[in-house]
Amino acid sequence: MDNQKTAQFVNDMWDSEIIPQISEYIKVPNKSPHFDPDWEKHGHMERAVKMLEAWCKTQPLKGMTVEIVKLEGRTPILFMDIPGDSDEVVLLYGHYDKQPEFSGWDDDLDPWTPVIKDGKLYGRGGADDGYSTFGSLTAIRALQEQGIPHAHCVVLIEGCEESGSFDLPHYIDLLEDRIGSPDLVVCLDAECGNYDQLWCTTSLRGNLTGTLRVDVLTEGVHSGSASGVVPSSFRTARHLISRLEDESNGQILLDDLHVEIPQQRLEQAGLAAETLKDLVYKKFPWAVDSPAPAESHTELMLNNTWRPTLSVTGAEGMPAIIDAGNVLLPYTKLKLSFRLPPTCDADDAAEAVKKALEADKPPLAKVSFHVESTMGGWNAPEVAEWLETSMHKASDAFFGKPSMYMGTGGTIPFMGMLGERFPEAQFLITGLLGPKSNAHGPNEFLHIETGKRLTSCVAQVLEDHYLRTAVS
Repeated sequence: MDNQKTAQFVNDMWDSEIIPQISEYIKVPNKSPHFDPDWEKHGHMERAVKMLEAWCKTQPLKGMTVEIVKLEGRTPILFMDIPGDSDEVVLLYGHYDKQPEFSGWDDDLDPWTPVIKDGKLYGRGGADDGYSTFGSLTAIRALQEQGIPHAHCVVLIEGCEESGSFDLPHYIDLLEDRIGSPDLVVCLDAECGNYDQLWCTTSLRGNLTGTLRVDVLTEGVHSGSASGVVPSSFRTARHLISRLEDESNGQILLDDLHVEIPQQRLEQAGLAAETLKDLVYKKFPWAVDSPAPAESHTELMLNNTWRPTLSVTGAEGMPAIIDAGNVLLPYTKLKLSFRLPPTCDADDAAEAVKKALEADKPPLAKVSFHVESTMGGWNAPEVAEWLETSMHKASDAFFGKPSMYMGTGGTIPFMGMLGERFPEAQFLITGLLGPKSNAHGPNEFLHIETGKRLTSCVAQVLEDHYLRTAVS
């Protein structure tokens, strides 16, 4: 592959087609089903997937078929089949559903309004994960434009990832024969430690969500007349959470949620921390000036990728402050979100949490924990020599620095599903979600230059994959 020609072609595609297309895509509020239960009625999901389909059909890829696959009541899948020069199969994955708006966007920004500023494209869903469709096809086109062979490629873009991919298994079963048995999976929905090199994700944490509810009364009463007699539902909930988490440092107290960290992952975390240094924590929008965590850079990375954590992400039963009178609340309901180590069994973790919260219930209170979702994590198989060599080669060619490995604190349910179905497959899990890109939060952005370079890197890996299979 002529690297200069590849970079020029990819850059031109991003400037002339991809950036304008993603900008239009950002305007569509196609929130994932968990956040918009009436998604089908609203029609935003259909609008988004048809927009992607229309662009894909304009791409002159040899023999490509483009199809929206729709099961009743489930978010559509965009499915593309691109014949190759070998029987080996590469599966390229992304998603087109989005997180909700969230608050706190800068005055000149808006979740559904694309804005380009300082080399970044702002707006919800551009980096997570609207670019994946365009990046995947452009990488394949970059090879075909130079007459370079590649394997049979299958591109699958789902519409339910931000809700835990609960629709996806039904499509995997439906499309099983058409997907075949991929020996390489390329996922463009992950993080990058910085914007200076190619990053490969080696592990993903699992996720457990549920709601803790504590009831002490059937209705609110005057806090002056009842406090001291009736316990506070919030205090009781706080006490119960202390069974799960050490509030002084955030350490999870339940053994069932911990795993032994593999030695290779410890070493990779150390190397990534050495590369990123303070960026490990400075990438976040801290409220305090000059934050300085007590843990080392390596320990912070391990906390974020291989250790369980708990976040309270929502609450019911508490009025807004402006509406808060002197009333003892009848109940407190909290949404708990656990990030689980990659090899932790999510169902066992859920059982342990429920048992810890509901056993030995405090007097004068009703307590329940309802498990909403359990998603296992993923730990990559050992990287094949050809893939490791190819990633370094691609990173050197298009970034000017070697590639790096790191775990990711988030969850991509599809990876766990694929890992179980195709245990022999190799994985290139990468993405544009770097420092301050803030997917799911305010001011999400796509780093345009990194998008271009990453697309070229994928083309290089696809070429090397074919050469490896052709030689063997």
